[in-house]
Amino acid sequence: MLLIFFAETASQPFPSLHLSPPTAFTRRNGGSRFLHFLSLAESLLGNMNFDDVLVPEDHVSRSYNDTYYIDSQTVLRCHTSAHQAELLRRGYTQFLVTGDVYRRDSIDSTHYPVFHQMEGVRVFSLNDWEASGTDGTSLAADDLKKCLEGLARHLFGAVEMRWVDTYFPFTNPSFELEIFFQEKWLEVLGCGVMEQEILKRSDKENNVAWAFGLGLERLAMVLFDIPDIRLFWSADERFTSQFSKGKLGVKFKSFSKFPPCYKDISFWINDSFTENNLCEVVRGIAGDLVEEVKLIDSFTNKKKGMTSHCYRIAYRSMERSLTDEEINDLQWNVREQVQSKLKVVLR
Repeated sequence: MLLIFFAETASQPFPSLHLSPPTAFTRRNGGSRFLHFLSLAESLLGNMNFDDVLVPEDHVSRSYNDTYYIDSQTVLRCHTSAHQAELLRRGYTQFLVTGDVYRRDSIDSTHYPVFHQMEGVRVFSLNDWEASGTDGTSLAADDLKKCLEGLARHLFGAVEMRWVDTYFPFTNPSFELEIFFQEKWLEVLGCGVMEQEILKRSDKENNVAWAFGLGLERLAMVLFDIPDIRLFWSADERFTSQFSKGKLGVKFKSFSKFPPCYKDISFWINDSFTENNLCEVVRGIAGDLVEEVKLIDSFTNKKKGMTSHCYRIAYRSMERSLTDEEINDLQWNVREQVQSKLKVVLR
């Protein structure tokens, strides 16, 4: 419920944006219209997830360690950018895409294997930039920054902002928007002017476009003071009722915080070991009862040519106290599965 509200809220800064049944937000600005897609398929061919947005063949995101592969050709999308080319080819020139995305990742309070992104794209014609008296890239970049600064003001109020140059495979130039919030600089989103090759492949080689992407949970955690990303998946009324009115300005009020239980696991790693694979095994057994998996020690036995890692696993339920027996059973299963699936030697 909170993320549905937040997706709607994040859409609102676009001029005259309003809800249009059943799944489209529209934006009218001199006749223009933004469509908001909320139900595009999350399983995609790899070429849509990677090739269509110019992700290099050797990019780490293509690996089985970082991406969920359904089979050798199909993945769970890593980002909503994967739908850019598809929608451009279908003739859409101004749209938002909101949906769940999936990544194999570490386990802590800000990472979860599934989260939600919002993508925005706007295409400009030759007539647009000729009328503006500037080149297409400058027109797109200026319009992009103006729109996103409006979004930041809508969500955070009159905050100080800065633009940071960065790199993304699918935009050039590329930027990150940071705001000064609660006495520190906070990255809000990534964006840029779309690479011409993407437009060319979508039969729009005579156009320019901008695109942005933002993570809804990360922003909502900051805005509402939510300390743990797992809470977004909680059905506990003590959490959900706090956001039932759908208003900005609400701050999360912590309910009883149950104590964590820590268990360590040490093993000799092999050449194929990755921390993401370890986290997948732990989460597969403990689910949302695991709060964090953290490397606390590493050493190498030079005589044996072997390296040992020690990880501390924090177990904690958001809704109840865990029993010693329950934790011990989980840890025993974790040890068994880590040894079996990762082919490591326990210590």
